[in-house]
Amino acid sequence: MNANLPLTRISPTSTEVDFLEDRLYEHNCQATGKEDGQLFGFLVRDEQGAIVAGLSGWTWAGACEIRTLWVDAACRGQGYGRRLIAAAEDEARAHACRIVLLTTYSFQAPEFYRKLGYETAGRVDGFPPGHQHHILLKRLEE
Repeated sequence: MNANLPLTRISPTSTEVDFLEDRLYEHNCQATGKEDGQLFGFLVRDEQGAIVAGLSGWTWAGACEIRTLWVDAACRGQGYGRRLIAAAEDEARAHACRIVLLTTYSFQAPEFYRKLGYETAGRVDGFPPGHQHHILLKRLEE
């Protein structure tokens, strides 16, 4: 392939991001021989059908990553986050995952996750400025 093809700066669409993630997943499967990846998600909707909480992630190669967890401010403190995490961990177990990984910022919910048994695997101080970016994990029992 020509190494002089043009580079174009874009604001990627979700379709373009999905394309790139799919290619990376293909590479990872080829490199590891593990082709068991599954996306998953859970939503909580109010009586009108509006999304008030949700979680998305994936399982692959004995691990689960929670990519997104969000609970509407009006619904926080009512157990939705705990229920969503429990559902993700059940999904992980159903796919024979031994660990669950996630990231959060110091101004989001690191203490919430620690109460649920997650431990710090890494931390980046000063990202964003004045805060920390936390990498947390939980080892699931067999």
